[in-house]
Amino acid sequence: MQYVAPIGIGILYALLMSLVREPHRRRLNAVMVGGAGAAYLSGGGTGGWEFLFTALLTYVAFRGLESWTWIGIGWLLHTAWDIVHHIKGNPIIPFAHTSSLGCAICDPVIALWCLRGGPSLIGLVRDRRRSGRPQPGPDPREGVSPGSPSLTPGGQ
Repeated sequence: MQYVAPIGIGILYALLMSLVREPHRRRLNAVMVGGAGAAYLSGGGTGGWEFLFTALLTYVAFRGLESWTWIGIGWLLHTAWDIVHHIKGNPIIPFAHTSSLGCAICDPVIALWCLRGGPSLIGLVRDRRRSGRPQPGPDPREGVSPGSPSLTPGGQ
C-alpha cells in the first residue's frame, strides 16, 4: 500500500486540478511546484543546498507560468530531491519516515500529467464516453472549399 497510495494521490491531484479551467490550471500548477520547492526548508536535511534547490524550483515555476513542460520538469526535480531526503533519512513529514519515498512515487505521476500538457482528466473521460456512442452523420459541409458560396456570408 505504501507504493500504491502515492500513485493514487498523484492521479487524485490531476483529477482535482482538472476542475480548474485553463489558463488558470497551468498557472496554479506553476505555483504548486514552486511551493514544493520550499517543502524541505524547515528540515534543512541538506544544509545550504536547500536554499539553492528552492531558488532553482522558483525559477522553474516562473517558467512554468507559461509552459507545462517546465512544470513537469519541476516535479521531476522535486522527485530527485525527495529521493535525496529519503536516503539521508530526513523525510518531508518528520513523523512519517517514508513520506519522502511516497512523495518520490507521487511526483512523477504529476510530472507525466504535466508533460502531457495538464489535460482535463474529466474532459478526457467525457470524450471517451462520447466516442463510444453512435456519432451523428457526416457534416453536410464536409468537402466544401472555403471559397464556395455555401460558406460565404449571405450565400454569395
